[in-house]
Amino acid sequence: MLKSSRKTRLLVIAAGAGALLALAPARAEDASATAAYKDIEATLGSVPDMFRTLPDVAVAGAWAEIKSMQLNPKTALDGKTKELMGLAVASQIPCQYCVYFHTEAAKLNGASDEEIKEAVAMAAIVRHWSTMLNGSQVDLSAFKKQTDNVFAAVKAKSQ
Repeated sequence: MLKSSRKTRLLVIAAGAGALLALAPARAEDASATAAYKDIEATLGSVPDMFRTLPDVAVAGAWAEIKSMQLNPKTALDGKTKELMGLAVASQIPCQYCVYFHTEAAKLNGASDEEIKEAVAMAAIVRHWSTMLNGSQVDLSAFKKQTDNVFAAVKAKSQ
């Protein structure tokens, strides 16, 4: 009986210690969420609600991804190109929130109305042919070979 009571106490102590250890990372994540919210506000002027839909443990990582890629002017693609790509993808998902956001962001980055229309039209063309090729089950290796031949012919003509 004494042995059983001792085991129970040890289990309770172990469970309590485990719970305390489990809470420590949560506090660290909460702190990084707070820091991310401060940086978002400093960068954007406010914290859009979309960030508040995330659990605290995901805020810092999501913001780092956006800031290091989408908002970074030192990437291989300029801001206008990235936002036109975002608009094309958003048109296909489809996501009305993303379409609005990426249209406005593309304009802010210098995209003209014609460039915006062209990005959406390219998305539609890709979607159309993807549907045709996949639905028709076109042989992929034959498609790749034909594509390589087309590009070789175009390249030869341009030289």
